Amino acid sequence: MAKKSVATLQTGSKRLTKAVKMVKSPKTGAYVFVSAIMSPDQVKDFFKN
Repeated sequence: MAKKSVATLQTGSKRLTKAVKMVKSPKTGAYVFVSAIMSPDQVKDFFKN
């Protein structure tokens, strides 16, 4: 299961996106949130992995 949350950030002339997904930890089995700030064209690759 993946939780998808995307927010658009405006910093100067560069457009960035913060993406948050929920992944299952291999050690404990609990779900953890992984977030990253990237350009909008990299978001699909982030959720694919």
